[in-house]
Amino acid sequence: MIAFLIGIVEEKREGFAIINVNGVGYEVFVSNNTLISMPKTGENAKILTYMAVREDGISLYGFSTLEEKDLFLKLITVSGVGPKLAISILSGLNYSDLTIAITREDVRLLSKIKGLGKKTAERICLELKDKVFTTSTPLEIGLEESIDEDAVNLATETLISLGINKNEAYKLARSNAGEGVSAEEIISKSLRGYRG
Repeated sequence: MIAFLIGIVEEKREGFAIINVNGVGYEVFVSNNTLISMPKTGENAKILTYMAVREDGISLYGFSTLEEKDLFLKLITVSGVGPKLAISILSGLNYSDLTIAITREDVRLLSKIKGLGKKTAERICLELKDKVFTTSTPLEIGLEESIDEDAVNLATETLISLGINKNEAYKLARSNAGEGVSAEEIISKSLRGYRG
């Protein structure tokens, strides 16, 4: 089992990175959150890994933090959640929002993640709500509750129609939302902060 890799970041693309370890290029499937936190191309990186062995091949999944890897390992214990879907779930929300959604059994929020259906989201909540630990303090949770979900949803749909992928659009909308912030303001702030 390969537990981690230390090498040069050879390539970064949506969904995966190639790490050059002493002249051998390892293709590692990663979440958007890990991809963003990785060093630039040409720089040295350490990435925690999970090796999935199947009849049709061996795949490596990578994580920038131990917390993300632990959550991935919990997600793949849920019936219907394989490694690829688990990475997609980790891409859909940041770690804090994801753990809060699971512990609160927020199926509606989880179902917005690309590839995750309502029934699987319900299973994740049922099986993992007592097994995940949120990193948010009660104050942060209070702020979370004041977000206008309708404004976030409307802003997300608008950003998707402008060509931004579903997961990225949702993350942008949610990060720019707040108490009393309208959909128009969320869209405006999101577009200013979007780098494509």
